[in-house]
Amino acid sequence: MISETKVSSGYSTIVPADIRKSLGINPGDILEWNLSDHEITVKPRKKMQFEDIVGLIEEGGDALSAKKRIQSGV
Repeated sequence: MISETKVSSGYSTIVPADIRKSLGINPGDILEWNLSDHEITVKPRKKMQFEDIVGLIEEGGDALSAKKRIQSGV
């Protein structure tokens, strides 16, 4: 799926409707931008669910590393 948007004078852009709908992106969601070899990738950050929080508690260990792992969707 290829879509185009324009960057405004305030450096904002709009996520195309077909992409928002197919990925379930809603107002307030966070998009992660990554630049690698002059290519930009944009992906929605996984929302933390109750099960993820319980998993953090049960897992123990380094909470910061566990949080980063969960947020990256791994």
